[in-house]
Amino acid sequence: QVQLVESGGGSVQAGGSLRLSCAASGFPVKSYSIAWFRRGPGKEREGVATIDSDGTTSYADFVKGRFTISQDAAKNTLYLQMSSLKAEDTAMYYCAASRQKRISFLWWWLVSLWEYWGQGTQVTVSS
Repeated sequence: QVQLVESGGGSVQAGGSLRLSCAASGFPVKSYSIAWFRRGPGKEREGVATIDSDGTTSYADFVKGRFTISQDAAKNTLYLQMSSLKAEDTAMYYCAASRQKRISFLWWWLVSLWEYWGQGTQVTVSS
């Protein structure tokens, strides 16, 4: 049974950093495409970053240069290192997985492509 459990969220001041974790079970993270999405207050869920089974990464423009996605196969865990946080980064952050080994950078951000979802972890950035 595939399960994704996020952790690491919290409250931070603008300019600060946080590292989110997503512990996966039921499948090896290196064999799936994995992504982080977020949903801010009054907004739709949006893609933040993704990493595929080859380790290729893609990022939303609004986090490029500030966020880094990575995975640890030994721990079967996905990470999102977030730096230079802004108030607009405030959102519930979700981990998602797809059995597709590679998802094009053109449409990885489509919510419908992702089969498995975690429950989310809240990030609040105060200005």
